[in-house]
Amino acid sequence: MAKYFVGDIQGCYEELMLLLLRVDFHPSKDELWSVGDLVARGPQSHKVLGLLSSFGDAAKVVLGNHDLHLLAITAGLKKPKPSDKLKKLLESKHLPRFIDWVRHQPLMRELPEHKLIMTHAGVPPQWDLQTLKTEANEVSQVLKSDSYLELIESMYTEEPEGWDPNLSGYLRHRYCIDALTRMRFLYPDGRLDFACKKPPQDNDSELKPWFEFPSQLDDYTLVFGHWAALMGHTGKANRIALDTGCCWGEDLTLWQLETGEKITQKKLN
Repeated sequence: MAKYFVGDIQGCYEELMLLLLRVDFHPSKDELWSVGDLVARGPQSHKVLGLLSSFGDAAKVVLGNHDLHLLAITAGLKKPKPSDKLKKLLESKHLPRFIDWVRHQPLMRELPEHKLIMTHAGVPPQWDLQTLKTEANEVSQVLKSDSYLELIESMYTEEPEGWDPNLSGYLRHRYCIDALTRMRFLYPDGRLDFACKKPPQDNDSELKPWFEFPSQLDDYTLVFGHWAALMGHTGKANRIALDTGCCWGEDLTLWQLETGEKITQKKLN
């Protein structure tokens, strides 16, 4: 059984299908691990959700910020942007099933035998494995509950910027969501920056990428997406960046765990 990890799909269904055909992927014999942001920006978010939800246990998905934003849109808490190209998805008769499926996807996944962790944006360097599991699981339990909309409504603020184990309630959950789905640069004291999306080499401020900080998980392989400006480059062998900007006209990237090979598909249109 091969394990393939795919970067931010964001509605780029045709490019995803071409990649899966090239590696002869089949859910009866392989697994597809997705770093999240399945929807928005690309034209066929409805087909992406239909495909991955049909894979059953062969699809190992974590949620990204766009996936969480979809929950806010369908609940009427936010309005869709035309640039997100979600019209077909929002009009789909399968939308309630898709939303239920999205709500039941976690914020992190682990392959203990490979010492590998996958999240959408990364892992705060202050967190050890147990903290990551605990915080991500608590958010996931709320998302699967009947009160998930209260959490979704609370997401839209940029506080708290820093981790404090004494945080509680939605403040604690919000930090977890922001760190695991929105993180790129950090301040020297470890606080999250929400504004800068540049490549690291173009940033001349005090900010540094989260993966350049000493981490409690230095001996783990961390697989993530979210940061298209990296174009797959972190300078670290065990920090695997897979968002290569397909929805922006660049590539969709597939990484095979067993061989370490990266396979790319250029945006078609």
